[in-house]
Amino acid sequence: MPVLVMKFGGTSVATLDRIKRAAKRVGVEVAKGYDVIVIVSAMSGKTNELVGWVNETSPMYDAREYDAVVSSGENVTAGLMALTLQEMDVPARSWQGWQVPVKTTSSHSAARIEEIPTENIMGRFEQGMRVAVVAGFQGVSPEGRITTLGRGGSDTTAVAFAAAFGAERCDIYTDVDGVYTTDPRICEKARKLDRIAFEEMLELASLGAKVLQTRSVELAMRYKVRLRVLSSFEEQSDEAGTLVCDEDEIMESNVVAGVAHSRDEAKMTLLSVADRPGIAATIFTALSDANVNVDMIVQNISEEGRTDMTFSCPTDQVARADKALAAAKADGVLNFSELVADTNVCKVSVVGIGMRSHTGVAAKMFRVLSDEAINIKVITTSEIKISVLIDRKYMELAVQALHDAFELDKAG
Repeated sequence: MPVLVMKFGGTSVATLDRIKRAAKRVGVEVAKGYDVIVIVSAMSGKTNELVGWVNETSPMYDAREYDAVVSSGENVTAGLMALTLQEMDVPARSWQGWQVPVKTTSSHSAARIEEIPTENIMGRFEQGMRVAVVAGFQGVSPEGRITTLGRGGSDTTAVAFAAAFGAERCDIYTDVDGVYTTDPRICEKARKLDRIAFEEMLELASLGAKVLQTRSVELAMRYKVRLRVLSSFEEQSDEAGTLVCDEDEIMESNVVAGVAHSRDEAKMTLLSVADRPGIAATIFTALSDANVNVDMIVQNISEEGRTDMTFSCPTDQVARADKALAAAKADGVLNFSELVADTNVCKVSVVGIGMRSHTGVAAKMFRVLSDEAINIKVITTSEIKISVLIDRKYMELAVQALHDAFELDKAG
């Protein structure tokens, strides 16, 4: 029988009633003739509770024990979902990561999936099991220890299973009914997309859209896994949600697919840095070693052998960046006069595969922001996106103005 992967996030399994609702959706797909692999998250709020218990017990915790505790939330959900399906007379069995086994690296709390053997679950399908309920977010290291994949890792689990089992599709059930042209809470004209290309979804996810975890989209694009984002709380149809698919499956679309924003950005500027070969490597190696996630980078014109270097990073990593660069200066490997941090900025981006073949997108974006008297502090571009840093107080205005200017409320 064809295999379908269905993933239910924390809000979709937050209570026993919601687990029953999710189980009914699984039953519908079983009735259509699918063997179903269900990936479940922990019940909403449970992972935060478990993390809190770990931090309270041992602030300098052993990461191996952290994973052992934090992964338990998904085990509870998997067992309850399997029991619910059994009560519906659907042959189901729960599976923890080590039972599959989901083989991962040894990087506890941030493991990466290396292999998912299919023999165990496929063997049970052949024996009459119709649903395998797998605890998401977790796996097993080469040393035989439980590992976790990082927050949002259940999305990655679902896509990895779909790739390993050659699933027809991977359905991601969440608390939104699809992927929108922008955040509906900011722009009431935001429109749900019927389809979006992997590359566009990857850019939107990395730029602040919270619908899918970035790693899961990367995996789906690599293995051509068709993803469908759906709401657990609305009536289901074959046309429901948003399909994330290969660009070839999209006949025609708007030049710009969406406007993304990231509120918690900071602009960091190193003043009067020695302009010499290797200086950028020195700066960004220090930041990398301190696990600072750098995004936009701009180097100013050099004067008298000195230059300024500007980069952006999340606001919660400003102190870490400051400490790393101060240490590099103290060690004598880096020379600069001052590090200036602006934590009142945000990032706004337009994304679309149509930008490859259409000119004028940047000009239009900058003109729209100019008309709204919004000053641009930093600009970066790629083949299918343009991002700017602006004052945070203008974020909602910029998103709404760009959404209107590119007519994203209208289908392509």
